[in-house]
Amino acid sequence: MLLRALIFIALVLWPMASVAAPQQSFSDFVKSFEREAVAAGISREFYRRITNGLSPDPTIKVAQATQPEFERPIWDYIDKRVSAAKIRQGQEKYRANKAVFDRVAAQIGVDPYVLAAIWGIETNYGTIMDQDIYFKPVVRSLFSLVHQRRGRVEADKQELLLVLKLMQAGKMPMDQKGSWAGAMGHLQIMPTAYAQLAVDFDRDGRIDVHNSLADALASSARWLLALGYVPGEDWGMEVSLPKGFDYQLAGRDQMRTVRFFAERGVRRVAGRQFGDLDQPVFLYVPAGHNGPKFLMGRNYLAFKGYNFADSYALTVAHLTDRLKGVGPFEQDWPRNTAFLNRDQRVALQQKLKQLGYYKANVDGRFGPISQKALRAWQADAGLVVDGFATKQVFDVLMAQ
Repeated sequence: MLLRALIFIALVLWPMASVAAPQQSFSDFVKSFEREAVAAGISREFYRRITNGLSPDPTIKVAQATQPEFERPIWDYIDKRVSAAKIRQGQEKYRANKAVFDRVAAQIGVDPYVLAAIWGIETNYGTIMDQDIYFKPVVRSLFSLVHQRRGRVEADKQELLLVLKLMQAGKMPMDQKGSWAGAMGHLQIMPTAYAQLAVDFDRDGRIDVHNSLADALASSARWLLALGYVPGEDWGMEVSLPKGFDYQLAGRDQMRTVRFFAERGVRRVAGRQFGDLDQPVFLYVPAGHNGPKFLMGRNYLAFKGYNFADSYALTVAHLTDRLKGVGPFEQDWPRNTAFLNRDQRVALQQKLKQLGYYKANVDGRFGPISQKALRAWQADAGLVVDGFATKQVFDVLMAQ
């Protein structure tokens, strides 16, 4: 229940995350946070020992502000991570570790190619884990992150407190390394998930997601199950829409059956047939009416629990298929479309808010809530209601 509550908090706060000015110096923050840590069960002696000489990581603020999941067109993000070289490397790594992938799949139920895709995206199949630019001391990273007070500071505090508890209990080495946000190991599992779900899958007497691929794969597989992953169900499928289709049926807040969309003329691409017509899905149109369209299932939402950005989740889904030998998307991306920069996305949200269509936080991250607001305005303006924030749409809206 604690894990699900923390995941809920993270998913709610993530779209609102932004960099806020620290309220005190780093050293003062470390001193003041001691009271909160002690109240959470950390001894003063341990806290002072682990924070002795601790300095802030100056790269943390930059990392927060430039996350590629939110700052690049979705096709650029996918192209970089689902290249021919990445697919070939992933297939080779999968074959070399097939025995452990098979054991994890058999015992936990998560598609092993999904785990291979996450492994490839998170740590390039483990090849960057010895590089200090990517893997840093988790304690320093999390103290720096909480000090910076981005919009999800309470969730960040929970990650930090859990790491301190695990280290104090001897369940995690004090020099544990991870990402700037505290994610650890081959598949970058977060401390909240690690605390409840990490497992000694290779049975060597310790949980080690950094040095044991078996522990990392099994732990992340258990995390995906906790996020709602349904064994045996596909992540979704690329589809084509009939002329005149109502794009207001898109959005993850509207889960319907495959049958619902099939009855409205939606078809799988390349002559493929639908499988389970009762599978719950939602229509996802990430790049407007000229780009690929998808019916997404519950496993896609589990990917979004792993990392809330749609660009990340769709990359996991696509790399999963490519590692299996499936070809590229049938419909290409509208690559000539001018992608809005952050200032323009902020201005777009502000304008939608001014006109009464958008009621959430203005943060420049154009996700499902912003897309829904844009679709509502497009419908009233007599435009194609696809929620795609192009420069052309921007200019029309801003002139209103």
